[in-house]
Amino acid sequence: MAPVITPVDIRPEWENTLGRMPTRREDNERIALLQGTLDLLILKTLLFGACHGQGIARSIQRQSEEVFFVDHGSLYLALQRLEDSGMISAKWGASENNRKARFYSLTAKGRSELNNKADEWRRLTRAMNLILSLTGEEA
Repeated sequence: MAPVITPVDIRPEWENTLGRMPTRREDNERIALLQGTLDLLILKTLLFGACHGQGIARSIQRQSEEVFFVDHGSLYLALQRLEDSGMISAKWGASENNRKARFYSLTAKGRSELNNKADEWRRLTRAMNLILSLTGEEA
C-alpha cells in the first residue's frame, strides 16, 4: 500500500485567499514550517537554472510530490527579500507563453547560503529523527 501524503501549506496563517495556488485541503489542516524554509526551497530550485516566479512555485510543488503548495504572495515577498539580500538576481524576459516575466537566478552569495542552510537543515532533521525515533523504553 502506498503511503498517504498529506500536503503542507507554506503560507503564513494570516494570509488571505487571493492569488494563491489551489490546494486540496482545508486551511485548518495547515502545518507551519520553520522560518526560512521557503527561502531554502527557492534557492534550491534556482540551483538548476533561472526561472520565473510561477515556474518556481510549480517546481516546488512538483518536486515535493504535491506536498508543498506555495502562495504567490509569500513567494514574491521571499523573492524580493532574497534579491534585496543579494542571494538572487532578476532580469526581465519572456515566459514560455510569451508573457513578460522576471527571471530569477542564483548568485554566488545565494549558492553559498544554500550550502550553509542545507547543512543546517540536515543537522536539524537528523536531530529530530534521533529524538522522534526514541521508543521511550529504558535500556
